[in-house]
Amino acid sequence: METSFLELRCKEVVNVVDGRRLGHIVDVIFDLESGCLQGVVVPGEKNFWNVFKSGVELFISLSQIVKVGEDAVLVEIFANSNPNPPYIMGTSTKKKGK
Repeated sequence: METSFLELRCKEVVNVVDGRRLGHIVDVIFDLESGCLQGVVVPGEKNFWNVFKSGVELFISLSQIVKVGEDAVLVEIFANSNPNPPYIMGTSTKKKGK
């Protein structure tokens, strides 16, 4: 199956473990040496207190992607027992005003 980034970013990412919607794909990560896809990036979790906070993103490795369907990307992320947990991609380290 072939797909483009433009098609991927239109698909919703859903965790099959708890049914939670993680958002749409915002980026893909490649290993430049091997040319292989490492995973995808989705927006970090938002709640009432951090609705306007930006810069926190969640990386999901290729091994955690279960299925890419027509409308959604299904991923398997366990809360505590995952051997390859997704990691948070940090916020920008630039200091404002300096």
